[in-house]
Amino acid sequence: MTLPYEELGAHWRSVRPRPAGRHLDSAAASRQTHRALEAAAHHARHEAELGGYVAEATAENLLQQGRSVLGGLVGMAAADVVFVESAQAALRTLLSGWQLPAGSRVACLPGEYAPNIALLGAAGLRPEPLPVDGIGRADVDAVGRLLAGSPPRFVHLTHIASHRGVLQPAREIAELCRDAGVPLVLDAAQSLGHADVDLGADVVYGTSRKWLAGPRGVGMLFVRPRVAAELVPLLPAPADVPPLRAFESGEAHVAGRVGLVVATGEHLAVGPEAVRERLAALGRRTRELLDGVRGWRVVEPVDEPTATTTLRPPDGVDVVETRTRLLTEHGIVLSAIGPERAPGEMTGPVLRVSPHVDTAPEDLEALAAAL
Repeated sequence: MTLPYEELGAHWRSVRPRPAGRHLDSAAASRQTHRALEAAAHHARHEAELGGYVAEATAENLLQQGRSVLGGLVGMAAADVVFVESAQAALRTLLSGWQLPAGSRVACLPGEYAPNIALLGAAGLRPEPLPVDGIGRADVDAVGRLLAGSPPRFVHLTHIASHRGVLQPAREIAELCRDAGVPLVLDAAQSLGHADVDLGADVVYGTSRKWLAGPRGVGMLFVRPRVAAELVPLLPAPADVPPLRAFESGEAHVAGRVGLVVATGEHLAVGPEAVRERLAALGRRTRELLDGVRGWRVVEPVDEPTATTTLRPPDGVDVVETRTRLLTEHGIVLSAIGPERAPGEMTGPVLRVSPHVDTAPEDLEALAAAL
């Protein structure tokens, strides 16, 4: 099978440091480019030369450009963007500012990421399950009935889970939420840079380190004005900046934000649609190659339009031990995912394969052989 956009894969590979092995773990952290690494290092050097706050001021125009282009990826404006440290920090920031009444109902997937459930609970909110089909994809018609009959305070939807590469019907759910007057909060940690996220959600949050291939330690929160008007900061923002900037962490990894802006520019330059098409093709190729190999079974439908594939082990096979063996004996980087990540859906551990666009067919064939 020939993968689309081979020139994109070759370019992606050429602008990065040569990997020490076969990196198939972009759902954990992607590999940065030379330019992104150098931009972050350059800013860190400026901090040493000029002082941290002076260096940050010199980078403000670049950071503002970054807010604009990142906002564009989700259909929002620069004024709607808040830089934080991670996707989890983004959700924590949102909930701390929203200050919803204790006991407010929040509809989310049964297979929701456990830390998200913990944050909702810590904010005094009551998670309730969205209706789903047999593979954990939201049932759009049933969600419509839920919103019409007993609407929650908001819907929280994880676009692509970290334990299962199933793409949720976020556009359709956003339309239902809009019609019902219920805000939609979209967890795009695994979809920003991986799938289309300009879908009409009221709030989106994500991270730099995964599919956008930026530095670790940077996250983003995007909030449309109608929800932003309900948020209450500890202290108001200065008069000369957008009000949401009050939620932006000041003591921050600014060099990482600079690296993210560069990485996002590179993502836009190569073409997000081409990236999405190649990632979907890589996911399909991965599933075709691996399903049934030595008893490992693929969880996702073969044609799921994502690059993430999860494998259930044969009876008696230790997933963590397998992941370690693949790394130490074959130089293949993957993730072992335990059921504690999504206890409402997972019944056992899985091995996660998440190639980025620089992955070649021989990398996937090497994994199949190693399994």
